Amino acid sequence: MKRNIILTSFLSLFSIPTLLAQPGTPAVAPTINTGDTAWMIVATAFVLLMTLPGLALFYGGLVRRKNVLNVFMQCFIITAAISIEWVICGYSLSFGSTKGFLAPYIGGFDWAFLNNIKISDLSPYFISHSQIGLDDKAVGTIPHLFFIMYQCMFAVITPALIVGAFAERINFKGFFVFTILWAFFVYNPVTHWVWSTDGWLYKMGALDFAGGIVVHVNAGIAAIVTAVMLGKRRDYKRHAIPPHNITYVVMGAGLLWVGWFGFNAGSGLAADGLAANAMLVTHIAGSVAALTWVLLDWIIDKRPTVIGISTGAVAGLAAITPAAGFVGISGAIIIGIIVSIVCFCMVAYIKPKLGYDDSLDAFGVHGIGGILGALLTGVLASPLIQSAYSGAIYGNYKQLLVQFIAVIATIIYSGIGTFILFKLTEKLIGIRATDKHEAMGLDESQHGETAYNNFD
Repeated sequence: MKRNIILTSFLSLFSIPTLLAQPGTPAVAPTINTGDTAWMIVATAFVLLMTLPGLALFYGGLVRRKNVLNVFMQCFIITAAISIEWVICGYSLSFGSTKGFLAPYIGGFDWAFLNNIKISDLSPYFISHSQIGLDDKAVGTIPHLFFIMYQCMFAVITPALIVGAFAERINFKGFFVFTILWAFFVYNPVTHWVWSTDGWLYKMGALDFAGGIVVHVNAGIAAIVTAVMLGKRRDYKRHAIPPHNITYVVMGAGLLWVGWFGFNAGSGLAADGLAANAMLVTHIAGSVAALTWVLLDWIIDKRPTVIGISTGAVAGLAAITPAAGFVGISGAIIIGIIVSIVCFCMVAYIKPKLGYDDSLDAFGVHGIGGILGALLTGVLASPLIQSAYSGAIYGNYKQLLVQFIAVIATIIYSGIGTFILFKLTEKLIGIRATDKHEAMGLDESQHGETAYNNFD
């Protein structure tokens, strides 16, 4: 008996719980988690896939054949130019720190050109927007450089979404200058507000797991402002302007759906249960919204359409983006149904009634989807997903108020900022394509190329 007691006591010294619980045991130094890092490599590639070729195909298929290369070029050059802007100063302005009264509104230049960041550095806590309640000294489990790269993909796709509003009627030089200015003066500050722990909306408690506010509301408002300021296409409403290649639209929507798993599930910055939940609810919200939209098509117009089911899926995926880390399956289903009905009405009834030319419904789908998703996060956030967060249905009405403030602030800032930058670009170099160039098509007039050639 005595030998057994001694043996048990000896073995217990080497058990995991004992080792973890020993008083005075020094804390394990934070290190890179290879599993989390491997997942973030995949997630980053998925988010790039959303812009190239996902969004390029989705938008490119919706325009006329004479403008498809122009859309491809816009998505491609945004990827290149904004990536460069991001490492030069965009990341530092978005997630860096500054002093004084500017601290809640914009970062500084300490990380300009990624200065002072070593390959061995772990991502500091305040750039982790999964909001898991760690203290300021805590760090992530992935290299700092990987988070920079991951967030670069968000900086790329946000201005790319705006392309859908002014497609087929913007000159390339004006588009390029406006996009760079918008990324610098609009995207970077809003990102700092919401995702940096210095940001005033972050401190207020705004929940935006993967970019419903930073990406979709921000881009959606810029989309409607640019669409109205640029004016309608010269033949808008004179005759139907059907998509030139619905096959492209379906391929683009499918690639967007796949990419959205990296967009949402990657935003927890770890390969864990939160990522699994984000991936699951993302898929379910997209599925529910796609089904709801096609049923509306079927009931109202008597035919289920491929464009409809593709658009519905994208609306659902946009709306679940801010909520993916805070709601469960029931929340995803509710969000999917609501956003599909509202966005369907925006596209089918409200846009024609108001008469604005949002060419590819960037505002009607992404903007409205992001607004609804952000507000519904304040209603449906469940403590069963993350115990620190809850929404109005759990009695936390303050969260809904905070979400409302975040959405309104982003709408006002993005709207005013876009207006000013558009006017500035228009005065300096011009931004609207000429009637001749628009009639010819932007592929030939802006790039000297045509997508489809007929040879004998």
